[in-house]
Amino acid sequence: MSVEPLRVSDPRQVGKYRLLGRLGVGGMGEVFFGLTPGRRPVAVKLIHQVHAANLEFRRRFRLEIEAARKVNGLHTAGVVDADPAADPPWMVTAFIAGPSLQRALAEHGPFPDVTLRVLGAGIAEALEAIHEAGLIHRDLKPSNILLAADGPRVIDFGIARATDASQTTAMVGTPGFMSPEMLTGEPLTPASDIFAFGLVLAHAAGVHPFGEGPQQALSYRIIHLEPRLAGLEQGLGELIARCLAKDSTQRPTPTQVLQALAPPMMGSSWLPAPVQNMVDQQTRLEPSTPQDSAEVPGRTAPHSLHPAAQPTRRTWPPRFLSLLAAAVLVPSLALLVLGSQGQSGGCSLFAASANAAVLSQHRITALAEDCDKTIPRAAFLLGTIGTALSATLAVRALRRHRER
Repeated sequence: MSVEPLRVSDPRQVGKYRLLGRLGVGGMGEVFFGLTPGRRPVAVKLIHQVHAANLEFRRRFRLEIEAARKVNGLHTAGVVDADPAADPPWMVTAFIAGPSLQRALAEHGPFPDVTLRVLGAGIAEALEAIHEAGLIHRDLKPSNILLAADGPRVIDFGIARATDASQTTAMVGTPGFMSPEMLTGEPLTPASDIFAFGLVLAHAAGVHPFGEGPQQALSYRIIHLEPRLAGLEQGLGELIARCLAKDSTQRPTPTQVLQALAPPMMGSSWLPAPVQNMVDQQTRLEPSTPQDSAEVPGRTAPHSLHPAAQPTRRTWPPRFLSLLAAAVLVPSLALLVLGSQGQSGGCSLFAASANAAVLSQHRITALAEDCDKTIPRAAFLLGTIGTALSATLAVRALRRHRER
């Protein structure tokens, strides 16, 4: 899931959660990337003001939050916090590091059968948990399914409603992923999510059961025509056909979907390699939250994600580096002068006196000559290295001074 920079008009704080970027926008509200006080990443959904002013919406939203807190499925993004009485109301869910199904399909095309079975099983488990909590999702679609390393996650309960408050005729959903009863304004049941599930799974396989085109044409075909499922693997095709039954009572339950899919055991990755690379890139990322730019009004911090924090490096002050450069430079220059002049008397005398008792005069003279040649070279080499080190320290001190 990509994170875009905050706009000037966007809030920087919702409740105790600091907002760092934008994740998306929908019919019910905007979703932001945020951090808990302990710097854990979360998704913060802020409801549009037009809905916040509706007392009936607030009542439904409160019921939804109460029910959503009971959803503990492995394949859902759990509710972390919420305030339906705030102005505007907001809800916080766990942040899932991974691309949406919509983005993965747009960039890398349809999924193979093995991936489709794992995808379908994960979504079915999510719907099972959602329905058991008394919710109907009402807007299951590729953009509301995130692909994590350990399976898919169903997100966005912003327009899901508690079952006892869902008996309305208001049309809410996304064209192309709506059930016939949703399009005709009939009372909804959890089976409406199963119809959307069939459309999503077919879409992930590269098949459009009711074709493409304008919303009105799609809606007509969904209500009146039978789906076309050519190109699907036989087992998946039969399951999707059952999910797309016009009669909602003929559709399978999430549990029956799981039994029909029987996905293989997950190995190193359940996703195609290009999509797994997308997941890996986001898994290695953490939010950037520089304090200096975040406090400037009208200026947004770079809210993009960056690689995980590197080991801390000590930064010496420029004054210390300047003194160190000078301390290295003085003896280095002396060594350069000594080496260039070829002075090394100390070595000849020491060698001669130390070996006078055991060495012949000829040997002492040879040793002294060797020292006379070696010492100047070593002094010149050490002086050169020290001078280069001093120059490096001086340049670094100047850079640190400019950075300040």
